[in-house]
Amino acid sequence: MKHFFKNIGPGPLIAAAFIGPGTVTVCTLAGVGFGYTLLWAMLLSILATVGLQEMAARLGIISQKGLAEIIREEFKNPVLKTLAILLILSAIVIGNAAYEAGNISGGVLGIETILGPQRTDIMTFSLNLWSVAIGAIAFLLLYLGNYKILEKVLVFLVILMSLAFLITAIITKPDLGSIIKGTFIPKLNEGNLLMVIGLIGTTVVPYNLFLHASLVKEKWQNKKDLKYARKDTFIAVILGGLVSMCIMISATSIDTGQVHNAVDLAKGLEPLFGSFAKYFLGLGLFAAGITSAITAPLAAAYVATGCLGWNTNLKSMRFRMVWGFVLIMGVLFSTLGLKSIEIIKFAQITNGILLPVIAGFLIWVMNKSSVLGSYKNSNIQNVYGCIILLISILLSLASLSKVFGFNIF
Repeated sequence: MKHFFKNIGPGPLIAAAFIGPGTVTVCTLAGVGFGYTLLWAMLLSILATVGLQEMAARLGIISQKGLAEIIREEFKNPVLKTLAILLILSAIVIGNAAYEAGNISGGVLGIETILGPQRTDIMTFSLNLWSVAIGAIAFLLLYLGNYKILEKVLVFLVILMSLAFLITAIITKPDLGSIIKGTFIPKLNEGNLLMVIGLIGTTVVPYNLFLHASLVKEKWQNKKDLKYARKDTFIAVILGGLVSMCIMISATSIDTGQVHNAVDLAKGLEPLFGSFAKYFLGLGLFAAGITSAITAPLAAAYVATGCLGWNTNLKSMRFRMVWGFVLIMGVLFSTLGLKSIEIIKFAQITNGILLPVIAGFLIWVMNKSSVLGSYKNSNIQNVYGCIILLISILLSLASLSKVFGFNIF
C-alpha cells in the first residue's frame, strides 16, 4: 500500500482539473433532465480522456519536455509555429483567466451552502470574502512552488470530493439495472445531443494535455517509470469519471422542479438525507472549485512558459507571473460579480478550435521516432487516437455553432 501511494503522480490533479464546478453543474442537469440514459456519454468521455492523457504522459516522460515546448520545437515553418503559439496562448492563458472566475465561484457556492454568504462593503464594491479566501489558498499553494505539497493537497481534495459525491449517489438508492442499461446502451437524438456534447466537452479538456505532459516529468525522469504513469493515469481518470457519474445518478432521483443547478441538488436531496445533504454537497462543490482554481493557473503557466521558451520551474519569476495573472483575474471577476461575456465567448471559440488541433498534433508527434523512439504509437493506439480526433472535431463544430448561433446538426 505504501508503494502504491508513493507512485501516485499527477493523475489525481488531472481528474481534479476536469471535475470543476462546470462539470458538476452539467452532470447535475444531465441527471435531472435525462435520468440514467446519458451515462454512456460519460463512459465515452472517460475512454477518450484516458487515451489522450496516456499519450500526453508518455510524451512527457520519454521526451522530458512539456507539450508546449515540443510544439515550439517541432513546427519548423515560422508562420505555422507563430499561429500555433498564438492559438494556444489565447485558448489556454486568456481562456483559463476567463474560466477561473467560475472555478472560484464554484468553491464559494460550496462554502456558502454550508456556512452561508460572507460579504463586506469596500467603498462602492461589495466584496465576497469567500472568493478572496479561496484565491489566497490557491496563491499560497502555487507560490510555495513545491510539486509534492501541491500533489498531496490536491489528492486530499479529490478524495474529499469523491467521497462527498459517492455517498450522495449511494443514499439515493439508484436502480442498478437502469444504471447498467444507461451506461452501455447509447441513446442519441436531437433532444439530448447538446447535453451529450456538453458532457464530453467538460471532460475532454485541452489544457489537461499540456498540464499532464509537464507534471509527469516533475514526478518521473526514468523511462522505466512509464508503467507507473500509465497506472496513475488510468486509475485517476476512471475514478474522476465515476465521480461525474455519481453526480448524474444523484440528480436522477430528484424532482425536476427542484433542481436547476448544482447548488439546488443539496436542497433536492434533503428529503432523502436530511440536513446533512448540504454538507456533503457543499464539500464536493468546494473541493471541485478549489482544485480547478489551482490547476487552471498552473496549466496556463506551463503553457505560456513552454510556448515562449521561458524557464518552466515552478519558482521562476515568469512562471509565477503567468499563474498570478490568471488567479488575480479569477478572484476579481468572482468577488466583484463581474461577467466578461466577450472574454468567455472568445475563450469558447479558441478552445473549440484548439481541441482538434492539439489532438491532431499529439497523434502526429506520438508517431515520430525522433521524439519517442520505440515508445511511439502502435497501430492500435493510432486507430484509437483517430476515433478520439473525430470526436474532438465534432465537439469543436458543435462548440463553434453554439457560439455563433447556427445549427449544424
